[in-house]
Amino acid sequence: MADEERHKSLEKMKARAEELFAATPDLKFVDVFLSDLNGVLRGKRLPASAAMKLFKGGLRMPRSLIGVDVWGNDVMENGLVLETGDVDGLCFPVGAGLLPCPWTAEPAAQIMLMMGDENGEAFHADPRQVLIDMKARLAARGLHPVAAMELEFYLLSPDMDELGRPLTPASPTTGRRIGDARMYAMSELDAYGPFFNDLYAACDAQGIPLGAAIVEGGAGQFEVNLMHQPDVVAAADQAVLFRRAVKGVAAKHGLIASFMAKPFGDLAGNGLHVHMSMLNGKGENVFAGAGDKDSALLGQAVAGLLAATPEAMIFLAPHLNSYRRFQDASHAPTSLTWGYENRTTAIRVPNDSAANRRFEFRIAGADANPYLLMAALLAGVSHGLENKLAPPPETQGNAYESGAEKVPTSWDGALETFLQGKILAPAFGDLFTQVYGALKRQEIMKANERVTDFEYDSYLQAF
Repeated sequence: MADEERHKSLEKMKARAEELFAATPDLKFVDVFLSDLNGVLRGKRLPASAAMKLFKGGLRMPRSLIGVDVWGNDVMENGLVLETGDVDGLCFPVGAGLLPCPWTAEPAAQIMLMMGDENGEAFHADPRQVLIDMKARLAARGLHPVAAMELEFYLLSPDMDELGRPLTPASPTTGRRIGDARMYAMSELDAYGPFFNDLYAACDAQGIPLGAAIVEGGAGQFEVNLMHQPDVVAAADQAVLFRRAVKGVAAKHGLIASFMAKPFGDLAGNGLHVHMSMLNGKGENVFAGAGDKDSALLGQAVAGLLAATPEAMIFLAPHLNSYRRFQDASHAPTSLTWGYENRTTAIRVPNDSAANRRFEFRIAGADANPYLLMAALLAGVSHGLENKLAPPPETQGNAYESGAEKVPTSWDGALETFLQGKILAPAFGDLFTQVYGALKRQEIMKANERVTDFEYDSYLQAF
């Protein structure tokens, strides 16, 4: 971001922050954080009196923080730690700036940051910066994506079983532990009415426009739709803040909220679906063709996405648990397919009006980093448009039985596909690829060292 543009943005955020402080004189503290490469929020809790300094001088934190593993450990092989003396980067407020946190016991607020280089210039290992870069690639073609996300999550009991595994919560109405799926059941939404009332109020206070909430296919599982945004970076910001709000409101109600991809092996997994259309400089949807036909650009976008998906899997399914979602007949797509109104395919094109023509990308899990997910989709779309790719024939019926190429379902295989790929790694750049590759290799190594309770139960005394 240019210095002048950043200055104007910070001045606007500063003015809004002063209004919030004036309206909340008893504000105690402000959480300041950024998203690391896994989508984990990392930062500091500041006294409220210190927060205004952020809008002038920013906040210094180690650049290596962006690339720590999911447990928060340094990744020594990423080139950001010992080789640089673990130098600080300069972080500035971004997005909506200072926002209230209505779920906290004491009056509190939060500010989202973005990691810059030592001098505040763009740091291309920051996942938000990667998305900004991919957005600019399309903008250079006069195209502007409009996007919305749908996120699924479980509400769980704060209690665990004897092995530390999660338990579904007790019903607020009956007191009995929820044991079955109640898809679209209004009674279940009624039972969790206080939670959803607080969630919608918290998101409204933070400027996160929510659409419908539904009961999903797992016991205690829900989905909430975020409204379409004309700025894909803002859409990703809102998804990040939404996940924090859900967790905060759940804790207020004595529950744990989880966006883990597959918290229960025999229940539905948590997905993160992205709806995307594309506007030109006149505000026209370029995916809409003449009459009842779609434009060639929609086909090219779909083709580019399908071509990029194998390389994108490490962002769509970034963790060991992520790959448990990909089971046939599970509503988690397992093949490189597309179709109209077909929820078994990876890419669904809804039957909607020409003005609303869009695709829905259905592979990602709710544990994906929204910035990297969105960046991967934009890079795939750009690849299709720039090379005028043609999509394969539409898949009709059950895509699980289509015979189409399967998506990668191996964690380490997905990483190597990205690192050796010709579409995403060149688009995201050498620095990002080095840092992200080192991060995932460290996590894979640690996971391979862990012996599971299943293995002990099966083999410890079997032979």
